Amino acid sequence: MLEVSINTLRRWDESGKLKSVRKGERGHRFYKRDDLTLFKTDLFDLAKKWASNSEGREPEERFYCQNSSIFQVRLGRLLAELKEMPGMASLYSLIVAITGEIGNNSFDHNLGNWPDVPGIFFGYNLNKREMVLADRGQGIFYTLKRVKPNLKNHKEALRVAFTEIISGRAPESRGNGLKFVRQVVEQNPINLIFQSGDALLKIKQDGGGKLDLKEKQDYIRGCIALIKF
Repeated sequence: MLEVSINTLRRWDESGKLKSVRKGERGHRFYKRDDLTLFKTDLFDLAKKWASNSEGREPEERFYCQNSSIFQVRLGRLLAELKEMPGMASLYSLIVAITGEIGNNSFDHNLGNWPDVPGIFFGYNLNKREMVLADRGQGIFYTLKRVKPNLKNHKEALRVAFTEIISGRAPESRGNGLKFVRQVVEQNPINLIFQSGDALLKIKQDGGGKLDLKEKQDYIRGCIALIKF
């Protein structure tokens, strides 16, 4: 299914990249079919296709959080699984915090105003150490433009959202949570890719406080984020 050698599987198992289940007296390695299917899936590509598609459809059920209650349940499941991973004692709560911040941001600022499909795409693969979130909401530019009408484009809006404290009132508070996300990423071994509209942002630890912001040819109907650790 993965088209790799047995030795590669052994290395992945020992490194934690793709853990097996040991069974029998000789400790043979077994793998759950669902784990292998998820391992082969490019979550970011899957979410990006969904968020950029001109036709709005609900994503695959296992990745679909139609409301914030479902998202919180799955976020709790992520927390429990991260706590079981070795070497995550100082990091798991921060990863869940920024994942929750990005996901809650989508619900808070699109409530009652979803253009087509309500809810978010939320998937994670701990073998690959990544989380992916996406929505087909209004996007950061149109959210912030309500209180900063001079914003010119998605790139400028993304910069404001991750650098400026705007106010404590919704919907103006959208940028404040993302500023927290930026601080956590820059101070820990975490990488973040975040796109809204045609603007793409990359943040990593020890990035010198600079934002890597670019304009993209593709367009996201809302927001998409990839968190790697």
